Amino acid sequence: MLATAQRLHGFTESVIREMTRVAHQHGAINLSQGFPDFDPPGALLAAGAREMAKGDHHQYAITWGAPAFRRALAEKQSRLMGMEIDPDAHVVATCGGTEAMLVALMTVCNPGDSVVIFSPFYENYGADTILAGARPIYVPLHPPDFPFDRDELRRAFAQKPRAIVICNPSNPCGKVFTEEELTFIGELAREADAFIITDEVYEHIVYAPHRHVYTASLPGLWERTLTVGSLSKTYAITGWRLGYVIAPASIIAQARKVHDFLTVGAPHPLQEAAVTALRFPSEYYEKLTAAYALRRDVFLDYLRRVGLKFSEPQGTYYVLVDIAEFGHADDTAFCHWMAKEIGVAAVPGSSFFAEPVRYLIRFHYAKKEETLHAAGERLLRLRQKA
Repeated sequence: MLATAQRLHGFTESVIREMTRVAHQHGAINLSQGFPDFDPPGALLAAGAREMAKGDHHQYAITWGAPAFRRALAEKQSRLMGMEIDPDAHVVATCGGTEAMLVALMTVCNPGDSVVIFSPFYENYGADTILAGARPIYVPLHPPDFPFDRDELRRAFAQKPRAIVICNPSNPCGKVFTEEELTFIGELAREADAFIITDEVYEHIVYAPHRHVYTASLPGLWERTLTVGSLSKTYAITGWRLGYVIAPASIIAQARKVHDFLTVGAPHPLQEAAVTALRFPSEYYEKLTAAYALRRDVFLDYLRRVGLKFSEPQGTYYVLVDIAEFGHADDTAFCHWMAKEIGVAAVPGSSFFAEPVRYLIRFHYAKKEETLHAAGERLLRLRQKA
């Protein structure tokens, strides 16, 4: 047989999406792939219905984003970031945060470059880096609280990487980077003349006393920062595939070319409908955070009742759980067993780590309270069955 591209041989298909298939196979409650089982806001659904019925937005939008969408997004992010985001110069709309990350990496990387990635990491980052022709340099975040070692990070930057990827808040570990940490990373990036690509998809899901700091808003970092974002998690519309990159005009001018030749454009009627959500008042985001804090408390209480060790998330809706005491040397086998025998699906933690970590699994709790109670009751059987 003819050989396919060598760059594809270094990574597998998505383990997260595989575990969703396993959940369906066994009728398990899916706490693996991070999507809600509750509806988006009613006003957003109504806007979507209106746009679908109109008939004038069913063709291509401007490739880098419908003007109304870019204006509404720029207004929202200008307010939150404390800086002026120009909708015509600083924004490109993408097909979800997934495309946004690939666009960002392909915009800044040349073949043979290297990219610093914190481990654990969302599984796309390593694959996207390779697809962009670059080489990942992994720097560990150390369990259970996931700080990074400054000397380890300095050694990574001594290799003169083209960029660093920061997920803040972090999927899968729930770490929220502090302003002091981001400032230190920024200093290293300036010394190495590197870009900063920051994935801020979970910007509105941060639990007190922690707070979200926009890397691009820190002194001297705007000029080298590409902010990746998405509407998926904030408005419970993971299937709408609406994301974006925000960066200085010179970077966005190049990012638009990459985006144009990858996907042409994000769904036009959904961009128009999303304007409604982007103009929600600040109370919406306060309620969103409070609702996820409640879900977190419900689910973590079950983990405590089971007697499981876990790292309490500072942000996002994910939690890494320690399964070492169950004696399974293979976290993937454990997750398959748990989906079949317990009826709850999780993601093996090894899919997020560059290091040989086999004792952690990831749950998500972006579910209705009744779903979390049902999953929790099933998890209470873990010690009887394991």
